[in-house]
Amino acid sequence: MLSRMKRAGSGWIGFLLIALSAGLGFSGCNTRPADTIRVAVAGPMTGDQSKQGTDLKNGVELAVAEWNEKGGVLGKKLELLVGDDQHDPKQAVSIANKFVNSGVVGVIGHWNSSASIPASEVYHRTNVPMITPASTNPQVTDRGYSNVFRVCGRDDQQGRVAAEFVVTQLKVKRVAVLHDKTTYGQGLADEFKKSLAAIGADRVEVVYYGGITQGDKDFRGVLTTVASKKPDVYFFGGIYPEGGLLVQQAKEVGLKAPMVSGDGVIDPVFVQIAGEAADGTYLTFSPDTTKLPAAQRVLKEYRARYGEPGPYSFYAYDAAQVLLGAIRSAGTTDGFGITQAIHTISYDGITGRIQFDSKGDLLTTQYVVWVTKKGKFEEFWKPAGR
Repeated sequence: MLSRMKRAGSGWIGFLLIALSAGLGFSGCNTRPADTIRVAVAGPMTGDQSKQGTDLKNGVELAVAEWNEKGGVLGKKLELLVGDDQHDPKQAVSIANKFVNSGVVGVIGHWNSSASIPASEVYHRTNVPMITPASTNPQVTDRGYSNVFRVCGRDDQQGRVAAEFVVTQLKVKRVAVLHDKTTYGQGLADEFKKSLAAIGADRVEVVYYGGITQGDKDFRGVLTTVASKKPDVYFFGGIYPEGGLLVQQAKEVGLKAPMVSGDGVIDPVFVQIAGEAADGTYLTFSPDTTKLPAAQRVLKEYRARYGEPGPYSFYAYDAAQVLLGAIRSAGTTDGFGITQAIHTISYDGITGRIQFDSKGDLLTTQYVVWVTKKGKFEEFWKPAGR
């Protein structure tokens, strides 16, 4: 998940502190009150993907507030630093360095894989544990950094589910594949294409493969080309701003095939952009956590504070719970101790059981297929045996 946006100025732009402990302030990048512990959350807090960054911030903020209400961690209150990476890799690195210089002991983030991967290089060098709630590109954890974790699935997992759905359920013959040229978008599209070849090599033909530019607004040219290939379905690896425009403009150029996409598109903003054209779009994501009994207390508190949760709000909440629980379990704010505690943690979160393998991936993950119907997302299909 990536894009480039113009950055306004330098220094501390895009970086702010939310004081969740009464009377706490911020007096400089290298100072931290002795009676506090600083943690951080990062994501695209401004711009076209700001909805996702805000969802992450709200989830972490709620978890931190709950811990502070119970006395904090290790007898100290918590401060939450919020970084706006603007879904830009360079800005993500800048934010990561500012977090480290500010004395944070752990980071929840980033949202985009294209931000998480370069930022994690900073966290790895400085031994600051990072837990991403949403970055699904395999390279986030495949580099072998012991202090990098994720509480979501991977693109090779959701790409396979999407391919299995297209082959066994839609039973199509001709597929077009589009992506937004980003780490997340192209990565997911490639995983889908790879799985499509493995599952339906003798049944499905990829009739088109190509990219669009994230941030563009007019995709009619490429969609006209796609339509000329007469696909039965087209897959899009990317985020909801472009996804919404694609399905809207596909109708305009006469491309009637439905779109299949991933977790980067399943957000209400997609429907707002696409309008009625969104109906019939298929999306891979985890099962609906808001219906689980374990989620009801947090759901009520979240709605009271912020309104409806976003797709990754509870993932951010769970990631924060894991980080703070690990600090308590380790009995220290030392990065090595916290990392070791995260590796051994077993936490029943809102999003499911959280336990990590040696790479920092979840031991168990689950993807299902959703469908957009009358402006709402509904669970539609679950792979057999999962």
